[in-house]
Amino acid sequence: MTSAEAHPSGIDTKHARVVHPDQVAHARREASPGDEVERLSLIYKVLGDPSRLKIVMALRREAMCVCDLAALTGISESAVSHQLRRFKDLSLVKTRRSGQVVYYSIDDKHVVLLLDIGLRHIREK
Repeated sequence: MTSAEAHPSGIDTKHARVVHPDQVAHARREASPGDEVERLSLIYKVLGDPSRLKIVMALRREAMCVCDLAALTGISESAVSHQLRRFKDLSLVKTRRSGQVVYYSIDDKHVVLLLDIGLRHIREK
């Protein structure tokens, strides 16, 4: 079979050599749809920045306002607000208003689990 042929399993072999076609076919069946992969990638990209990670880590335990997060992280309130908007767009944080103050908190327990699992991983090494 030449490299430009299709394997009987339906795997396109034009661009790569396939050594284990059954494993490749299984991995393709189990793969998440592209839009899910893209969304997950965005979440990890957002969490990959140290300043943003500090903000999310601070919100693991309690809700905080922008000014307190700025004081904690040492970045401007404007920069914190910008990052919180990104988090909100990805459903990582939610808001609660009390008078004129807006408090941010983690949107659901899955975000905390991501952080906790990552911390456990690096602490075991």
